Amino acid sequence: MSGKLLVVFLFSLLLVACASAAKQPHIVHILVDDLGWAEVGYHNKAARAVGDVRTPNLDQLAKEGLELDRFYAEKICSPSRCSLLTGRHAIHVNVQNVLPEMSNPEDTDGGYQGVAVNMTSVATKLKDVGYTTRLIGKWDMGMATEQHSPASRGFDSWLGYWHHSNDYWTQDIEQCGFNNPVKDLWRSNATFSGPERTLVNGPSCTQDNQEPEGETCRYEDDIFADEVGGIIAAHHPSSPLFLVYSMHLVHMPLQVQQAKLDEFGSVDNPYRQQMHAMVSQMDIYVGAVVDSLKTAGLWEDTLLVLHSDNGGEIMTPFCGGNNYPLRGGKFSNFEGGVRVVAMVSGGFLPEHRRGQVESGLVSVADWFATYAAVGGVPPEQVPDFSAAAAGLPPIDSVNCWPLLANAQTCRSEIPLGDTSALGFNMDGNALVGGLVQERYKLLLGAENKGFHVDQDVITGVFWPNNTDVLIPELHPRVCGRDPANGCLFDLQTDPGEYESLATQLPEVFAEMLARLDEVQGTVYSPDRGTINKAACEQVKTNEGYWGPFIEV
Repeated sequence: MSGKLLVVFLFSLLLVACASAAKQPHIVHILVDDLGWAEVGYHNKAARAVGDVRTPNLDQLAKEGLELDRFYAEKICSPSRCSLLTGRHAIHVNVQNVLPEMSNPEDTDGGYQGVAVNMTSVATKLKDVGYTTRLIGKWDMGMATEQHSPASRGFDSWLGYWHHSNDYWTQDIEQCGFNNPVKDLWRSNATFSGPERTLVNGPSCTQDNQEPEGETCRYEDDIFADEVGGIIAAHHPSSPLFLVYSMHLVHMPLQVQQAKLDEFGSVDNPYRQQMHAMVSQMDIYVGAVVDSLKTAGLWEDTLLVLHSDNGGEIMTPFCGGNNYPLRGGKFSNFEGGVRVVAMVSGGFLPEHRRGQVESGLVSVADWFATYAAVGGVPPEQVPDFSAAAAGLPPIDSVNCWPLLANAQTCRSEIPLGDTSALGFNMDGNALVGGLVQERYKLLLGAENKGFHVDQDVITGVFWPNNTDVLIPELHPRVCGRDPANGCLFDLQTDPGEYESLATQLPEVFAEMLARLDEVQGTVYSPDRGTINKAACEQVKTNEGYWGPFIEV
């Protein structure tokens, strides 16, 4: 081969390599609801060994992919979801699970549940560079206006529900004080946006009556799983896909198909039996997604991410969650509430990173910049210009692809959100409730709550059980501003947060407290308003279905 031909040949190879490197992967993001740290087999080998925990698909994905050992979400549902899609820490978008029927007419941008109108989602960014964008399942990021809907946040289609949860069989939520509960199931696409009536079950269908004669009775997550499978099967491999699969499982109520529950008949505690049956069913759906991607020829070009939105719920035994050996759970900024099950897999993940456990810090907010980077969003287009024009906080997201692909450091600090609200669904001031900095973690309780951080408890390998009754809200820990009552932990040597080092490391405590105060000065804390009666009036207009209730 002549020198000239060799140059042409090498140049051609370079073009092919560049084109390959720039190829947009399919991005499949599976968000599991309230999955506890100890509810997957690879975290709880003792429970797996006796058949109490059965997650073979998740175990295999973690084994073949990249386990994220220090991935942090927020302590409750809506903040984590708002953080995921907007690329902001919860303190800069939403720290609370306020009810979707709330509104504040004096703030038409942020005066609602969820995400401010002028904040841009990662789905919009990906759609702008050619992605087909799909969402299935739970939303929980705002319902007041059409501007709050998934369709206005960049999703080409959505099948799911607006609220924190609904009944798995009736699709009902207990709102509005009607004699008949409100149904919460919605579909939107290019030609339709409204209640999804065709998938409603028969009137006799319940957890205790799953085969009523002459009636349709389908488990809600079966419906969602079928929708996901259909989307994957119909998608052409040449077009990049962004699919967010936001499961109902394993959020309360504890409901599952009877056949699956019967498989766990040997589990002696009914709440643990129900939870692990639900987790097992969730694991089956995850396996089905992987199989569908492979069958459709998408797997080798897919970046698959799976994580929980917060820790398992252990508020009382009937919640069924378990985060052992981590402290606390959902609603708490102890590790059990915010350090969650997370992994990355798919053919797009470099082979040399598969089968590893990554201990670098990653925040739920980081998927925004990471997906923008691998999806081909030009760097100059990543910032949220709409939010900037409205005077809203910028994104906090860091591109963590260098960490995922090559074990390079992603970030060194993650703030944890909190609220002064006294109730779970009430409005309050946005607070920084904690700060994770590499090996150290500082917790600070809300001053108006006596600096209490809830759920200063650790469960056990098998939980709940038949001998202990745990009510974590009766077990707060004071985490104040003085080393004597401060909460500073070395997570490298003490992941269970047993011993505070605030008095032993007063300089570290003071530096992190000063940094926390600095971050507190940046929080976004709009008045979310009060219950708007128009929400329930709209239910009547929709003939029993929940949905947007304010016209703009």
